[in-house]
Order: sequence, then structure tokens, then C-alpha cells
Amino acid sequence: MRALTTSAHLEPDTGLRVNVFSSFVSLRIGTGLIDIVLMANVGTSEVLRSLAKAAEEAACLLDDIADGTGEVPR
Repeated sequence: MRALTTSAHLEPDTGLRVNVFSSFVSLRIGTGLIDIVLMANVGTSEVLRSLAKAAEEAACLLDDIADGTGEVPR
């Protein structure tokens, strides 16, 4: 990944959009004034799969925290 570090808070209404171009795809997160766009070239599909897996893991942890079964680090 080329260098850029940022943080943003996801909200329940955060939009997601995938765009297809001739040699890459983009994954846009957000539909507001500031969006995060990840551009993935051919050959990086495993990185997107890993990102999806990590997002699913994070979502499950949030569910556990919300229902009181997850451990919150102190």
C-alpha cells in the first residue's frame, strides 16, 4: 500500500460503492464531503478478501461488545 494514514468514524448510514475501471476497481467508503477510496489493481484481489475478512471479524466483535459477551480492552 502506498502511504497514507487516516481515521474516520463509521456511521450506520455510511455508504459503500464499487466502481469498475479498465484495469482496476475502486471501493468508496462514504457518501459525504469526505470519502475514503481504495483502488485495487489486477493481482490484489487477495488483499480485498483479507480486508473483507478483517471487516467481518470487527463487526462480530462489535456485536459481542453490544450484547455484553465481548471483552473490551482496558
